[in-house]
Amino acid sequence: MYDTLPLDVIIEMTGCSIWQQDHLVLSDVNFTAGKGEFIYLVGKVGSGKSSLIKTLTAQLPLKSGDAVVAGYNLSRLKRKEIPYLRRKTGIVFQDFKLLTDRSVNDNLAFVLRATGWKDKADIDMRIGEVLEKTGLSLKGYKMPHQLSGGEQQRVAIGRALLNDPDIILADEPTGNLDPETSDGIIKLLTEISRTGRAVIVATHNYTLLKRYSARTIKCENGQLTEVNNDEEIELI
Repeated sequence: MYDTLPLDVIIEMTGCSIWQQDHLVLSDVNFTAGKGEFIYLVGKVGSGKSSLIKTLTAQLPLKSGDAVVAGYNLSRLKRKEIPYLRRKTGIVFQDFKLLTDRSVNDNLAFVLRATGWKDKADIDMRIGEVLEKTGLSLKGYKMPHQLSGGEQQRVAIGRALLNDPDIILADEPTGNLDPETSDGIIKLLTEISRTGRAVIVATHNYTLLKRYSARTIKCENGQLTEVNNDEEIELI
């Protein structure tokens, strides 16, 4: 097991058990993800997808096994290191989790200030960069309720990119979106993976898996297994 990973590997889990409080969700998890890799994480509700994502960000403690995520060994992670790990792992949620009482720009500025950015010019420049990358250059002044669901999710993706993370973890990012909008979100996340980030997308959307095929990992019966792209996947 590495304390520092090989150059192109950003996540490595060996013999890990994933727990949700006192309930064992996944056992003997062996998993690697490389820089620039796009990966689907699939499985039925309650199969362990969200628990795995929460373990990667240290929201759930790793009780057994070894895991290195963006250079941090989860089995030896100190509490004071957790915020730095999370800056390396941008998270995108199904329900966007935007602050409804402030504009897009102010949503993003809030995150940057909370993570140590102080210079207003630097903050404004970084916000402009992520809004351009997510196709929202002209939307910064808008309030969340003035945006479509797809636009709100693009803001959430931009928020996840603010601190230039090595990993993007998207938990059901298309769950509240129509098919055409979902296509756009998956295309954007695929483009982000091509910039050298590992992108892991937990999803129930089998149509997207078939349309935009990529490496697929399945949570089932307490195990994490690699899925052949030609295999029929039961997600519900």
